[in-house]
Amino acid sequence: MNNTLQDENDPLSAYRDQFHIPKGVIYLDGNSLGAMVKTAPERVRHAVEQEWANDLISSWNKAGWWELPQSLGAKIAPLVGAATDSVIVTDSTTINLYKALHAALALRPDRNVILAEKDNFPTDLYISEGVMAGRENMQRRLIGERAKGLEEALKDDVAVVLLSHVDYCTGALLDMQAITQKVQAAGAIMVWDLCHSAGVVPMSLDDCNVDFAVGCTYKYLNGGPGSPAFIYANKAHHDYIEQPLTGWWAHAEPFAFKQEFEVGKGLRAFLCGTQGILSMTALDAALDVFKDVNIKAIREKSVALTSLFENLTLEQCHGFGIGVFSEKEATKRGSQISLTHENAYEIMQALIDRGVIGDFRQPNILRFGFSPLYVSFDDVRNAAQILLDILTTGAWQEARFSKRNAVT
Repeated sequence: MNNTLQDENDPLSAYRDQFHIPKGVIYLDGNSLGAMVKTAPERVRHAVEQEWANDLISSWNKAGWWELPQSLGAKIAPLVGAATDSVIVTDSTTINLYKALHAALALRPDRNVILAEKDNFPTDLYISEGVMAGRENMQRRLIGERAKGLEEALKDDVAVVLLSHVDYCTGALLDMQAITQKVQAAGAIMVWDLCHSAGVVPMSLDDCNVDFAVGCTYKYLNGGPGSPAFIYANKAHHDYIEQPLTGWWAHAEPFAFKQEFEVGKGLRAFLCGTQGILSMTALDAALDVFKDVNIKAIREKSVALTSLFENLTLEQCHGFGIGVFSEKEATKRGSQISLTHENAYEIMQALIDRGVIGDFRQPNILRFGFSPLYVSFDDVRNAAQILLDILTTGAWQEARFSKRNAVT
């Protein structure tokens, strides 16, 4: 297809105008931090200058602050294929994962093993260690990349399996339905981490009969830095949720101020303390963009964008030491491409200096995340051309690009 026509015929192209993209920037880091929606500053400003400054405490009722965990969860639910009362927004992914693992273990008290991928995002592994430390006789069993060895490891002592739907480093996409069925057939509880798939990969948590899932909102959902995460629970578990962070927001009668804890109904059991209203307000603005978007159209464009970038890279950058670390088949990866080079850090810094923003992951990975709502096909072509120029000229060898930043 003609280069211009590919963007002109893109059904999602109009959404780009709803995001603030700095002039001269090709933003390919939506898998770390999504771009800001243009309505977010005014929404937050109103929350600060009117709801907080003038309406003060009445805004818990008047502005709907109290209901935000549920109302935001209802907006995320269609994007992950869940009933509106099966998703709630609260806390961070890390904290929600801690709660979900405890809830899963409570459903299998006769089992003592947490099964996880050894190359999963480190927080998932760290939290599983923390959960084990708080319970007696717990063990963790690690399997290989892309869930290799899952079936052999699924013994009758496995209580819960924790996997990432899309791998943060390789971008590999796992088969949610097939794996969930295998795990449950073995008598274990399935917990999915959706951080790198929510908002770009179609899924149906309900239809796949997933037990629990957690995900962040600051990547492809564009909620802003540190925006609150979400947690999902299958309706079959709503009356049996047990987790140790029993804060007052989870109480059945929060304003009765009783001395003893009585758990609230449904997903209220996953709440802890007072929510971050300003960050939730920014997230609310971001989720409004998805109101009329077809997630399948997002996925179709995602596959096209990553395929184009991979093909251009392989074609143009041959002979410069660039490798492809991602899953080769586009339908088996999320919305990202990971390349390798022995000087990956320096090359990424040179790209950023030229306005192409991706990120670096140890030891040698250049990571690019493609958010279909604001990344164009021209962005992809231009990014690939800039990468070629940096490799051809050796611009990445400038000393300033080797200085390591705290955040990579």
